[in-house]
Amino acid sequence: MSRSVRSALRFLAKVLAAYVAWYVIYDLWLLPDGRLDAWLSQHVAGVSGTLLSGLGHDASALGRSVTMPGISGVRIADGCNGLATIGLFVGFVVAYPGRFWRRLAFIPLGILVIYATNVGRVVVMVLAQKYWPAAFDPLHGFGLTTIFYVVVFGLWVVWANYGGVPSSGSSAPAPA
Repeated sequence: MSRSVRSALRFLAKVLAAYVAWYVIYDLWLLPDGRLDAWLSQHVAGVSGTLLSGLGHDASALGRSVTMPGISGVRIADGCNGLATIGLFVGFVVAYPGRFWRRLAFIPLGILVIYATNVGRVVVMVLAQKYWPAAFDPLHGFGLTTIFYVVVFGLWVVWANYGGVPSSGSSAPAPA
C-alpha cells in the first residue's frame, strides 16, 4: 500500500473516530442535558439582536428568539445554534495532520468564525422575515444552512494549507 493511500486511510479513520466521539459527547450527553445548547442559542440571539439594534433596526432578543415589530421573529433551536457545526470543524482539524500549537490557535479562531457566521445568518433571517418574507423559507431551508458547510470547508482548506505539517519532500532542488 502506497504512503499516500495509508495517509488518506489514517485521515479517514481519524475523522470517523472524531465523529464517533462527537456523537457520544453531543447526542448522548450534551444534547439531553441541554444547558450548552440553551446558553449558545441565547447568546447567539442576544448578539444578533444587539447587532440589529446597532444597525438601526428596532430589534430585541428574548431567550432564544430575535424579533422586530410586525414579525414573529427567529427562534434559535438546538440544531441551529452552530454547536454541531463547531463539532464538525474541530473534528476535521484534529483529524488532519498539523502542528500542535497551530492547531491550538486555529481551533478557537475557527469557532469564532463559525459563531460569527451563525450570528450573520440569524440577522439575515430576521431581516428577510421583516422585509422579504417570501425569501425566508428558502433561505432558512437551504441557502443559509449551506453557508455553514462552505465556511467549515474554507476553514479546513486554510488549515490544510497553513496549519499542517510541511511535506517531507521538497520540490526545491538540492544544493550543489
